[in-house]
Amino acid sequence: MRSYNQKSYTIDEALQKLMNFCSYRERSQKEVEDKLNEMRMITEAKEKIIIALMQDNFLNEERFARSFVRGKFRIKKWGRIKISQELKKREISTPIIKLGLLEIKETEYRATLFDLAEKKSDKISEPNTFKKKKKLADHLMRKGYESNFVFDCLNEIID
Repeated sequence: MRSYNQKSYTIDEALQKLMNFCSYRERSQKEVEDKLNEMRMITEAKEKIIIALMQDNFLNEERFARSFVRGKFRIKKWGRIKISQELKKREISTPIIKLGLLEIKETEYRATLFDLAEKKSDKISEPNTFKKKKKLADHLMRKGYESNFVFDCLNEIID
């Protein structure tokens, strides 16, 4: 159902609103485009606004990707695979995703994986070692960790 009393915005008003939107936290270009679509801006206006946001450094895909990677890894303890998939959903290009993933130090990545594995292992009450390893591997791979790292980790913590 279309709302006819929805506010219409001038380019300057929309630009100001989007500057505030981008100032609050890092945004992807897709999020900005979705916001402009919500505001029912025409294509030419959307392009002008996005260009202006990029020129004034309110919108920067690489900065967004790096921030996203740091946050999802440090706070949610996600692995590279899950982080990459989420960035792809946000229409971030592969080269920018690769740059973003550089925010994760290899030593920190492995330490986080081992920490997650040990904590989860303690919570799995499965007497069968094979089944316990499978449950733990499934959990870690759902978190987005690469199978080779997961199996290396399991071989070290479960005998």
